Amino acid sequence: MRILITGANGQLGCELRRVFASETLILKDLPDFDLRGSQVEEDIAGARPDLIIHTGAYTDVDGAEREPERALAINALGTAQVARAAVRVGARLLYISTDYVFPGTQRHPYGEDDVPAPVNVYGLSKWRGEQAVAESGADALIVRTAWLYGPIGNNFVKSIMRAARAQPSLRVVDDQRGSPTSVEDLAGVIKATAAGSVQGILHATNRGDCTWYELARAIVEEMNLEISVLPISTAEAGRLAPRPPYSVLGQQRLARLDLAPRDWREALNQFIKAERALVAVHP
Repeated sequence: MRILITGANGQLGCELRRVFASETLILKDLPDFDLRGSQVEEDIAGARPDLIIHTGAYTDVDGAEREPERALAINALGTAQVARAAVRVGARLLYISTDYVFPGTQRHPYGEDDVPAPVNVYGLSKWRGEQAVAESGADALIVRTAWLYGPIGNNFVKSIMRAARAQPSLRVVDDQRGSPTSVEDLAGVIKATAAGSVQGILHATNRGDCTWYELARAIVEEMNLEISVLPISTAEAGRLAPRPPYSVLGQQRLARLDLAPRDWREALNQFIKAERALVAVHP
């Protein structure tokens, strides 16, 4: 199978490269592949992929508030070009989206059929990307995920691990709740649905939920460090973009597909053990 991966150098893209290593991979990322460019559709169509996994995105949530036109150009207009290319060459398309398409006003997990109402520019740009995929007529699956972490690039888990080694205490937001998700587990779901007939929207995260504060506490505990982790509010954190206070994604469809994920704490503990082992070998 010829698989084209956008955002191929990102944390999910790198994991997908590993998972699909036996396939013919066409890797697209900056600086040679810019989703704001006018040649995205032609570039993808010329590669003749059987499957497109579209992970490329503008992901800086606060940056999107400062640069809304750029975020929308990449996440919405760029995704529309990717979807048109998929239709043009008859390729299946998997588009990676986010829990931030939801407003966070309810207190039970969001299902695939719940109506998005994003509270920040990043969430809006990803939702418009979803709409572009749905309206394109492509053989497509929109995979929403959340709080992603892995060994490549920057993410919350790695940031807390670094800070916990260097600082006597941490202050972490305790009024936003979601589901930490291992890039390894998400890539497994993508592989399982890549060549199938599953269409529409699929929520894919690790099982269970926590706040950022509770996640930080779990990281510090797994690292066996004796430092103070203090809960603060979103207002105290002073971030530019508003965040949904509750963005847990329901997993009923995953369960029906027999793709029930691991508990978030189990996945996190495995990841931290691997990262600590790597540091021990390459201090």
